[in-house]
Amino acid sequence: MINLEKKKTINLTKSAPSLSKVRVGLSWDDVQINGKSPDCDASVFMLGENGKVPADGYFVFFNNLISEDNSITHNGDNRTGAGDGDDETIDINLSQVSPLCVQMIVTITIHNMDEGFNFDTVSKPSVRIYNSANNSIICQYELSESFSGCDSLIIGRLYRKGTDWEFEAMGQAFAGGLEATVNLYC
Repeated sequence: MINLEKKKTINLTKSAPSLSKVRVGLSWDDVQINGKSPDCDASVFMLGENGKVPADGYFVFFNNLISEDNSITHNGDNRTGAGDGDDETIDINLSQVSPLCVQMIVTITIHNMDEGFNFDTVSKPSVRIYNSANNSIICQYELSESFSGCDSLIIGRLYRKGTDWEFEAMGQAFAGGLEATVNLYC
């Protein structure tokens, strides 16, 4: 397993030569503000050459759990982040990703920022990329910075480089929630 730092990449195909399916595991630690937990949501934006989602079905989130090309399945919404391990997971069949899509942006947004949550109060957001064939972790990226006032986090991206798939740890935060992120890519 490789621990990535911000702006570092890993060639997933070379790390696991027979790789065809990955699981993206996202997690964050549960914190309480006035007895409530942050409701963080994982999403994937499948982007074309122009940096935009080619059609609505290529935006995978809690209200659209399967991509239009059936290559991505979001495994459901966790509303608290309580417990150990991944809080939300997304399965990706890399061999089935539409040729319309050259990269996939993985995000975490906070649904209930109006209750005082932001990426300064939500601790240890992280992403892990697993080889689905044997459930081994290929790489992980745990953010160590805090992002006061930010409720949207582009945590990483998977992208094609020739016939290979790579992952880049990004850690870009901003305000505006899921709507602002949708406005970037749709």
